[in-house]
Amino acid sequence: MPSEAPTDVKGFPFVSRRENLTDILVDRELAALGDAYVNFVYSLALSRKRGRPVGKKVDSSALASALKKAGLRRLLPSRSDRHRQADGAESLVVYAWLTGAISLDETVQIVEKEEMVEDAFALLLQAVLKRLNLPHQKV
Repeated sequence: MPSEAPTDVKGFPFVSRRENLTDILVDRELAALGDAYVNFVYSLALSRKRGRPVGKKVDSSALASALKKAGLRRLLPSRSDRHRQADGAESLVVYAWLTGAISLDETVQIVEKEEMVEDAFALLLQAVLKRLNLPHQKV
């Protein structure tokens, strides 16, 4: 199990320990990096399952659904569309990896457990929430 996340991440000075989950969920820069990371994780999980290289993107509606299933939707502004909800999921997943709260391998293992992509990422988001142990702040 990874140790508690550091205050600053060596090699990634733009990532510092955030005060609460909402700060992470609404960070658009983290979401941009998270988009690439989430697609990479999903592609690795599918590649393991199928026994051959696979490159796939995760649909925004699937990530938005996962965010809702994980109980995080309420932490975003009320008018957040599916795209912004998906951004929130991507931000949280990449933040957890960047801070050392969860490894790439463990992330892939969690995602490959479920058949439905929404369920896989909801499970991942719940695992990340437990690891980060940050306070919730509704916006």
